[in-house]
Amino acid sequence: MNTADLGLPVAVPSTALFTDRYELTMLQAALRAGTADRACVFEVFTRRLPDGRRYGVVAGTGRVLDAVENFRFDSGVLDFLAEQRIVDEPTLAWLADYRFRGDIWGYPEGEVYFPGSPVMRVEGTFAEAVLLETVLLSILNHDSAVAAAASRMSVAAGDRPLIEMGARRTHELSAVAAARAAYVGGFTTTTALAAGFRYSIPTMGTSAHSFTLLHDNERDAFTAQVDSLGSGTTLLLDTYDVAEAVRTAVEVAGPGLGAVRIDSGDLLLLAHRVRQQLDDLGAKETKIVVTSDLDEYAIASLAAAPVDAYGVGTQLVTGSGHPTCSMVYKLVARADSDDPAAPLRPVAKKSMGGKSSVGGRKWAARRLDADGVADAEVVGSGAIPAELADRQLQVPLIRGGETVAREPLDAARARHAAARAGLPLSATQLSRGEPVLPTEFV
Repeated sequence: MNTADLGLPVAVPSTALFTDRYELTMLQAALRAGTADRACVFEVFTRRLPDGRRYGVVAGTGRVLDAVENFRFDSGVLDFLAEQRIVDEPTLAWLADYRFRGDIWGYPEGEVYFPGSPVMRVEGTFAEAVLLETVLLSILNHDSAVAAAASRMSVAAGDRPLIEMGARRTHELSAVAAARAAYVGGFTTTTALAAGFRYSIPTMGTSAHSFTLLHDNERDAFTAQVDSLGSGTTLLLDTYDVAEAVRTAVEVAGPGLGAVRIDSGDLLLLAHRVRQQLDDLGAKETKIVVTSDLDEYAIASLAAAPVDAYGVGTQLVTGSGHPTCSMVYKLVARADSDDPAAPLRPVAKKSMGGKSSVGGRKWAARRLDADGVADAEVVGSGAIPAELADRQLQVPLIRGGETVAREPLDAARARHAAARAGLPLSATQLSRGEPVLPTEFV
């Protein structure tokens, strides 16, 4: 059992340089101007969902907690900043003692969100909060995009399990994060051992075409695999002729063969043919796994096919056409001085072209209709209406610089399933549409 199982942080290197240079230059200027210690509130939100999507999924929160805890300017980082003349000596001295000592609130991992939802709120001085912008957005934009794609695929798959297989289709570190996000979104296993090690996600995997090609013939390959892994293994069928491979597989493993995998061709047609052939050969309990560039639409098209599980790679780790959620990190309130008692006042960007923001430190709640189904995302900066007081979405994640919201990954996975089930039925439609809930600002 690793530390993630126990709710403890996994040791990782400093995350302090997962940031844009302008955050450090803003810090330097604010320190010189005397405004760095003003209390500020930043919020993470998106102005719109990816085109055609009906809901978003918050993922990466646990990784955010890791990143904030490890956001430290150690000697190697400080030496780099000095050598590159990125900031001046007073700023380097300030960074040497940096710790985030503020508060972070957010939607709990696995929750759904909509345009304008304040999915994360960071409260602290300008100096300590501004530095977190890039690393928080990097994590949340990537992981939430993968989780949203995974959620849609989970809807399409129904009760059939989904296998995350995207490690070879993305950056090696992104692959681990993607496997984690996919698990939150509804996938059941991953082929990425690093994700299994770090996050205790169940892993699986047996053989590729190269293993069959290594041997003199398909029978020898199947025999070697069954001898090593047992008859419950999964044999890959489509290296040569699928029908012949099915016959050979059952002859080698017997009718207790665990599963077969189809990785190319007309999956709908082949699944029916393979199922019939397996049944005729007495292998009625043998499962059929399909892979090959699947997305939610391809999975949905196989709903009537005798398929038992789906393996998904490229489309999953790239967000199924939407690799980012376009989340932004904006200052929404600040004090007029560095006096800790100074009141906060709303501030907002008033840009052209739909890039404006709404000022004020905001709360969020999900209103339900008479049947207990969500009917609106309500966001406000004043008093919370009494009828929404027990429907608030934000929870404390970090208080006074200390993490307070560690939880097992399975909790986020279960939360997502419950949150999605609480949306109107149209949320699960795969066709393009508007957000299933309106966002009401009050």
